[in-house]
Amino acid sequence: MAVMDRVRTVAQGKPTNPGTKGAAGLGVFLALLATVVWSGSFVATRGMADTVPPVQAVFWRWIIATLAVAPFAARQAWQQRALIRKHLGFVSLATLFGVALYNTLVHQAGLTTSASNMGMIMAASPVIMALYARLGGERLGARRTFGLLLAAFGVLLLVGDGSLGFDLGAGDLWMFGAALSFASYSALLKRKPAELGGLAFLITTFVLGALMLAPAYAVSVAVQGGFEVTAGTAGPLLYVGVFSSAVAFFAWNKAISVIGAARAGVVYYLQPVCVAGLGLLLLGERTGPAQLLCMALILGGVALGSRR
Repeated sequence: MAVMDRVRTVAQGKPTNPGTKGAAGLGVFLALLATVVWSGSFVATRGMADTVPPVQAVFWRWIIATLAVAPFAARQAWQQRALIRKHLGFVSLATLFGVALYNTLVHQAGLTTSASNMGMIMAASPVIMALYARLGGERLGARRTFGLLLAAFGVLLLVGDGSLGFDLGAGDLWMFGAALSFASYSALLKRKPAELGGLAFLITTFVLGALMLAPAYAVSVAVQGGFEVTAGTAGPLLYVGVFSSAVAFFAWNKAISVIGAARAGVVYYLQPVCVAGLGLLLLGERTGPAQLLCMALILGGVALGSRR
């Protein structure tokens, strides 16, 4: 109940004290919420890879996300328009890494690799987050470092199908680029101006992301043509637009502000487990004994790394 009370506090825009045990629990809960929702987005992305061109999917994702958060965020964004102009350079950089570039790379990867591989490779981003945090002077501690390394070892085994030697395809390489972009975005969030409201920041990045993608979208439509709006295309787009964008990005951004990018990144290691489960249920992607063992290593690493 304490965590849910704090969730309601966050939703109402009230401040939390990051130094309290309850606030830390809230941060872990929000990071977990974002991770689970994003896991579903990899399945949705893979599911519409053959019907919606990547740039078009990402462009409409941010249009839908903007419409979803506008009733809650538009007023704050208008009130803070002077602050947004003042920090436009920072907001634009965060938009580039976290909204425009990251998601385009994910959708591009979905053309040639499985949802399970996408989730596994994205789990490399917490390592980069931890390196950024360490370079920024944050102490990780022996237990968190060991948990991070244990989870990273599990991810490497998972990608290598039980061994440390693995062959990466084009889609896998696109996903490593996405992991680097997402880690850079998460590191940038620690520098978000405190006076800039979370909802104002969120809707601004969504709008800027759509604007950044608009020229590429126009080229894609001219060269590839549009896509047919059916239940098979509209459903996944609504999921990635409303849940994976509006809900998950808000939860992740708040988690970073409460517990930091490195600790939230450890929770993010759960993503391969979630994606593998959803891939099996929805896409028929099989999970073998070696993958289950690797997932156990990841879960153990998360349990150690997410504790203080």
